[in-house]
Amino acid sequence: MPQSPPDRRALDADPTVIGGRVRGLREERGISLSALARRAGIGKATLSGLENGTRNPTLETLYAVTAQLGVPLAAVLAEPAATPSVHGAAVHATLLEVFADADATYELYRMRVAPGAGQLSPAHQPGVTEHVTVFSGVLRAGPVDAPSTAAAGGYLRWTSDVPHSYAAIGDEEVAASLLLRYPRR
Repeated sequence: MPQSPPDRRALDADPTVIGGRVRGLREERGISLSALARRAGIGKATLSGLENGTRNPTLETLYAVTAQLGVPLAAVLAEPAATPSVHGAAVHATLLEVFADADATYELYRMRVAPGAGQLSPAHQPGVTEHVTVFSGVLRAGPVDAPSTAAAGGYLRWTSDVPHSYAAIGDEEVAASLLLRYPRR
């Protein structure tokens, strides 16, 4: 069966590796494929294809799945040395580092937000926060019902356990850093 071309919102990482990690985490938690698909709000065939490495997962799908598994996105990506990138409708982010302390795991990304289309991201697990420092352009981001705006030199922070969005305001691409903080349970 021929594979479809990669989705422009897909990951620059090996889908087989990602799928194996998702399956391992799901099985480790004793969650059935059907239950995880239902909780993440995706089709069972989509999750099965993701786990088997036959589908190139989108950023939105992986965030939905990892939120239900209670892990950071980096837990299913390729090793950080491979500098995996994720793409959404408007966001392109490259994982720079994953680090942890006693209370949380952190993911640091270099992020670009293209002008035009905005991007909706699903809720992360409870207590996750996002911290964005804008280097150029103007960014509107945060919870869908209460986004904030920051220009170059500005900083945004929100709790991202609700649907949230990103959009470049105007014609200039936004360059920023994104730090996600996942509290330990």
